Amino acid sequence: MGHLLGNLTRFTRLLRSLGLSVPPGSTVEAVRAAQCVGLRSRSDFRHALRTALVQRAEDLKLFDEAFRVFWAPPSGTQTQLDLRPLGAGDRRFGDPVVEMESLTAAARDRLERGESRVERVRIATYSDREVLREKDFKRLTPEETAQAVELLRELRWRPSLKTTKRWKPGRGTAFDARRMLSRLARRPNDAEPPPRRERKLAPRRLVLLCDISGSMERYTRMFLWFACCLTSNLDRTECFLFATRLTRVTSKLRGLRARNPLQAISRLVPDWSGGTRIGDSLRAFNMHWARRTLGCGAVVLVISDGWDRGDPSAMQAEVSRLRRSSHRLIWLSPLLGSPGYRPLTRGLRASLAHVDDFLPVRNLASLDLLAEHLNRLSEKAPGRSAWHIRRAQGPVC
Repeated sequence: MGHLLGNLTRFTRLLRSLGLSVPPGSTVEAVRAAQCVGLRSRSDFRHALRTALVQRAEDLKLFDEAFRVFWAPPSGTQTQLDLRPLGAGDRRFGDPVVEMESLTAAARDRLERGESRVERVRIATYSDREVLREKDFKRLTPEETAQAVELLRELRWRPSLKTTKRWKPGRGTAFDARRMLSRLARRPNDAEPPPRRERKLAPRRLVLLCDISGSMERYTRMFLWFACCLTSNLDRTECFLFATRLTRVTSKLRGLRARNPLQAISRLVPDWSGGTRIGDSLRAFNMHWARRTLGCGAVVLVISDGWDRGDPSAMQAEVSRLRRSSHRLIWLSPLLGSPGYRPLTRGLRASLAHVDDFLPVRNLASLDLLAEHLNRLSEKAPGRSAWHIRRAQGPVC
């Protein structure tokens, strides 16, 4: 719901201050009504709130006026407004303040006479952008896809830092013998404390393995844009696509930030929208690319729904090997978060025992959470316990 839940609470307080009889549980009913009708239609959203919050017929006109003022589209500038002239009632909740372009005549008169105290507050209101963040990638129209790509470009990925083997002067506990000898050569009688050094920090490398098989076709376009933006924003990023075989597309994606990557990449991948052999693809990566890309404690992101035509035991073995070679292995599924979804495929259930994080990647909101998660990663690799393995495997059906 984003900012919408907080604004519904403020809107309920506003209605009470205008004299409407709003029961305490009406805010919960308004949230449920908004979830039922969705946020695509402003008219449906208004009627849903009116059904949940208005108890008397004589309050309908006042509710419509308050809704028009409070849920006005953002104008980009802040103005002040006292809504108390719209009606009389309980004043326990203080002076409501909202953002709009113009004041009603009665409110302007009260402000000019100085009869009310108005604070300056900025409130985020109803927005199509909030709806787009929560919408599933497979349901996006071409126009919404273009808007989602613009929002995707605004994301800033700052993966956590790792400690390198290089040293720099600092306040660490290690003794810097080279600087000490150099200083004594210049000043033999120097009595200053010995210099210290510490390890240098560097951002972790990200390795993206994206499934482009037929079962992922409805998500492939947005995931290619995600890979393109990620590769363009971060220098230490490697991107691979796989279905029945593995294809490296890192160098191709770096120059496609302003263009559609679907047409350029689809010509490079021979198994586009074909079957899925996750085990064989991961084996090719472990054999030919893991030493080159994972040697410095990289974070691996595997984007796949888990549907596989190969041997489940081979898939489990390769995922386990990939986990041992990386700092952290994160499996991203576009199906996770859907109602009633359970990872029931044999290969995926067996592989989740070797996965550190199993996260959804079905809309822009989930990508925001992924960025926050990557920024909070610790320097130490997560430990594996027997309890964690049993929890990842889930119930046996």
